[in-house]
Amino acid sequence: MGLGLREISEVSKPRIVVLLVITAVASMYAAGQISGDPPGAWAYLHIVVAGAAASAGSSALNHYYDRDIDPRMSRTRSRPIPSGRMPARHALVYGVSVSCASVVYGYFLLNPASALFIAAGIFSYVVIYTAWLKRLNTSNIVIGGIAGSAAAWAGWAGATGTLDLLGFLVGFLVFVWTPSHFWCLAMKMRDEYAQAGVPMLPVVVGMQKTSKYILVNTAILLPYSLALLLVPGGLGAAYAAIAAASGGLMLVYHYRLLRTPTPEFAWKAYKVTAPYLTVIFAAVAIDAALGAPLA
Repeated sequence: MGLGLREISEVSKPRIVVLLVITAVASMYAAGQISGDPPGAWAYLHIVVAGAAASAGSSALNHYYDRDIDPRMSRTRSRPIPSGRMPARHALVYGVSVSCASVVYGYFLLNPASALFIAAGIFSYVVIYTAWLKRLNTSNIVIGGIAGSAAAWAGWAGATGTLDLLGFLVGFLVFVWTPSHFWCLAMKMRDEYAQAGVPMLPVVVGMQKTSKYILVNTAILLPYSLALLLVPGGLGAAYAAIAAASGGLMLVYHYRLLRTPTPEFAWKAYKVTAPYLTVIFAAVAIDAALGAPLA
């Protein structure tokens, strides 16, 4: 057993890597366009490398920490560590090494502000979410959403060297979106989380109440996303149209989930919610390229 490419890929959670890199790159592009000082091609390469490494390292550490509960769930028991395909210590060494390298890389090849947000994202996912809250409190995934926001903030700061109000609010979209997204998954996997002793919201309060929380959260997300239009010199008509359409679709599905709070429909709602982040950050980038602010 060793660090095979397949096992490295699995513990790195490539889908999450891709999602967070898209978020960081779109934020960097928007920040450069809005500030009037677009970053060069090298800056985009650096945020991709640093962001991918931070996400991959954090995910590997999540695999390492959860090695005791992963065998209890069918969704996770075939992961490299519980299946015996990768020794736990290898995942630990890989995770720590790549995570640290991402911060150092960002510090020297982007800027200190970007490196700070990269480090904050790693800390919030590995320490606050995985090690602290996941097994103790139903707020686990809510607070854990800050890790995704940090990716957007790192991209924004990578272009400007700082984080202004608009950059903060754009990144905070990830935090607001996260509960609606992952509570749908938790509804689908409720029995497995219960078996593993993880207090995800539907395990603690039930399916009906969780569906209400999801609807309320999405009802907050939609107006929040549109409120970004009020920031002077920021986003405009293209963003407004895409944010309204994508947020409205989520709201419709989560209202239907309230009426049918089953694992099957929660899975459908999850699939509708999943593309939102890519769509909304693409909208931010497109709007910045068009340069047509409403405020």
